[in-house]
Amino acid sequence: MQQDNGYIVFAGNSNPILAKAICGYLKKNLGGAKVKRFSDGEIQIEIDENVRSKDVFVIQSTSAPVNDNLVELLLMIDALKRSSAKRITAVIPYFGYARQDKKVAPRVPISAKLVADLLTTAGANRIITMDLHAGQIQGFFNIPVDNLFAAPVIIEYMRKAFTHDTIIVSPDAGGVERARAFAKRLDCGLAIIDKRRDAPNKAKAMAVIGNVSGKRVIILDDMADTAGTLTEAAKALHENGASEVHACCTHPVLSGPAIERINESVLKTVVVTDTIQLSDKGRACKKIKILTIADLFGEAIIRSHTGDSVTSLFI
Repeated sequence: MQQDNGYIVFAGNSNPILAKAICGYLKKNLGGAKVKRFSDGEIQIEIDENVRSKDVFVIQSTSAPVNDNLVELLLMIDALKRSSAKRITAVIPYFGYARQDKKVAPRVPISAKLVADLLTTAGANRIITMDLHAGQIQGFFNIPVDNLFAAPVIIEYMRKAFTHDTIIVSPDAGGVERARAFAKRLDCGLAIIDKRRDAPNKAKAMAVIGNVSGKRVIILDDMADTAGTLTEAAKALHENGASEVHACCTHPVLSGPAIERINESVLKTVVVTDTIQLSDKGRACKKIKILTIADLFGEAIIRSHTGDSVTSLFI
């Protein structure tokens, strides 16, 4: 019978608040690790725990600064591998580079595939992530990937906060499947925004497909980056007679002018999860409400370690 040598949870610097919340659910302390920098910015990692023959989990979102956080994760995985960890699971609540999952023009990289290869080469044996921008990214890995969904947490919030005359809105054609699944679970209507994008992070030409007049509408997306799509969609819905416009998304990237756009928009609330740690400006925005997904990740870690099914965590 194989001996169970327990598991240890480490975290990088991308989202310490979430890492501590996950460890709170697990009733464990974070493993000791030093992340230092040379004067030129080069990252240096030192693991302060004995991980030999241990099951190890490393929590790190590859959010801004994306490249620093990604390299920090890769170096931490390599350090654990060279310290004889039995198995290394990269817990990546927000998987950066996921929007670059295919060739959209000649002579461009498929960056999501490259990042998958880097994580595997560094020594990761398994990935736990949430709401991948494109589900097929799971196939870019030659190791197991558990793609969790924030749906249970968001749907529970919606049931309590929005009780009647609600319409779920997909901000583009690509999100229709997700929006339809939410609408079915909440037993409410569905509408779609026909969005034409001329360049990355620039959305324009919004047309509403579906009747939203006099309804409370909730725009549903996997992430909010510059918030251009959200705010333009909210404006179009408001002009089409929506009584209230709200938004829900899993990953609050919220870069550039995002916070200003949200504050100046007709959006009443923007509900996000804590896969990415908000800036001080983001936390100060009164329209933004944060839901925690720490318990979901904590449960996934426990089941991954014990070999139990995580299927019930998927929706």
